[in-house]
Amino acid sequence: MLKPTPHANRKVTLGITCILLVLCTSCSSSKTANDTNPPTNTVKTKGTHSHSSPTTAGTFTDQVLYTDYSGKTWIPLQTAVQSLGLRMKDSGNAVQIGYTDPMYKAYLGQDQASSLGKTVKIKDAPIRWNGQLYLTSDSLSSLLDTKVKWNQRYHRIEISPLHDDSPPSNTTQAKSLRIASTSTDTGELISYAKTFLGVPYDFGAAPYEQSKKFDCSTFTQHVFKKFNVDLPRLARDQGKEGRSVTRDNLKAGDLIFFTVPDRFESNAIPGHVGIYMGDGKFIHTWGGPGVQISELDTGYWSKVILFMRSVL
Repeated sequence: MLKPTPHANRKVTLGITCILLVLCTSCSSSKTANDTNPPTNTVKTKGTHSHSSPTTAGTFTDQVLYTDYSGKTWIPLQTAVQSLGLRMKDSGNAVQIGYTDPMYKAYLGQDQASSLGKTVKIKDAPIRWNGQLYLTSDSLSSLLDTKVKWNQRYHRIEISPLHDDSPPSNTTQAKSLRIASTSTDTGELISYAKTFLGVPYDFGAAPYEQSKKFDCSTFTQHVFKKFNVDLPRLARDQGKEGRSVTRDNLKAGDLIFFTVPDRFESNAIPGHVGIYMGDGKFIHTWGGPGVQISELDTGYWSKVILFMRSVL
């Protein structure tokens, strides 16, 4: 495959900007010893493009675009992902992108990718140049299911809010799960979950048996599997299982889902999940402390609760 090279006559720089992406510049929280706030989505402007149009949220660190011999322009994937406030894990032949668990996957040299659990075909397979992964704007549009375009006036790439055409059900209708027993001891379930306190968080973590790490949804998946409840891999899909419960009816062992502010067109898409323990606390995994216990009704997490579901 032809590798991209810098433009023959000029160096093309750009600022990656996400349309309508609201920057979270401050988030207050009541911390406990085992609690860490999610990082804010603030990016310092750098380079020559310090202005922004009314439809953009800001200008981001300048990056170099590469144009190959056929005239295709390639975008540095890491910069595009960071502009959306998402994470990226590059494992060599594959890349995973998401918030607290991987929602998108692409494979080096392959035109088959995964977008929110669906297989999609991208126009140009990812390539690696100088150690970094690159995608064309068309391929990035297909992978993220959104619009990616070059703004000639401001010399930058603009990425629209992410789209999800299957928002989770938050009704009282129950969905069937493969459950061997309906008499799960929730106290035993919570005790089992607590045995993993301090286990490191790793975005896109492989199964615990292999990696000895979790991301948010592999943690809940692993805990419930012990009690014969099979949950899907992603938080957004776990949010479609079981039946809806309210805060007043929330019981130990119920799942709590949290929104991903301003990453998607709709804030109704869950991007994080934890297990309610009772007494206003829940157990989940996030950031440096790994598996930790947090307050549900105060601090950061109380502000981004989306809905709650019972799968037992």
